[in-house]
Amino acid sequence: MRIAHHTRYDDRTRRVRIAVHIDRDHAVLEAARLFWRRGYSGTSTRALVSTLGLSTSSLYAAFGSKAGLFEEAVRTYAERYREIYQQAVAENDIRTVVERILIESVHEFTQPTGTHPGCLISSAVMTDSTSTLDTSAYIAELHAENEQALLARIQRAIQDGQLVATTNAAVLTGLIQSIWHGLSARSTIDTAREDLLATAQLAHQLICQQLTPSTS
Repeated sequence: MRIAHHTRYDDRTRRVRIAVHIDRDHAVLEAARLFWRRGYSGTSTRALVSTLGLSTSSLYAAFGSKAGLFEEAVRTYAERYREIYQQAVAENDIRTVVERILIESVHEFTQPTGTHPGCLISSAVMTDSTSTLDTSAYIAELHAENEQALLARIQRAIQDGQLVATTNAAVLTGLIQSIWHGLSARSTIDTAREDLLATAQLAHQLICQQLTPSTS
C-alpha cells in the first residue's frame, strides 16, 4: 500500500500533526478480503490495521470506524450487482435477461482475487453486529430493488408473449433469485467458475424450455 506521511505544524498549538494519505481503493480492497474471509465480527481492528499498514488513528481518520470501512467495502463491491440487473432487464428478449443476470453475476462472483474480494454480499448479510445494521439495510434494499426490476420485466414479457401466458411472474422471479443466491453462496466456498457457469447455464436452459412459447 502506498502511504505518504507529511509533517504539518499548527501555529496555535505548536504541535506537530502527521497527515497520512492512503491508497483508498487498495485499502478498501484489502479490507474487503478480510471481511469476506472472516465476516464482520471475526475481523478485528488489529487485523485491519496490520493488513492495511495503518495505525488505528489513521484508519479511524480515513473511514470513521471499522463499521464505516465495512460499509464502504460493501457499497463498493455490491453496486456492481445493481448494474448487472439494470443492464439485463433493458434487454429485448426475456431469455437474454435471465441469461445475463445469472452468467454475469457468476463472472462477478469469481473475479480475479487481485482486483476483487469475492462475493462480499454473503458476508454482509450474515453479520450479527448492531453497528452494521445500516449496511444490512442497504443490502436488503439492493436485493429488493433488483428483485422488483426483474419482476416488472417478467410481467412485461408475459404481456408481450415472450413467456407462456400461464407463467406466474412472482414464482419465476423467486426461482431466479433463489438460483442467484445459491450461486453466490457456492462462490464463497471456492466453487470453480466453470462449475458455477454450468449450473447457471442449465438453470437458464430449463427455464427457457419450460416457460417460453414453442417456436415449432
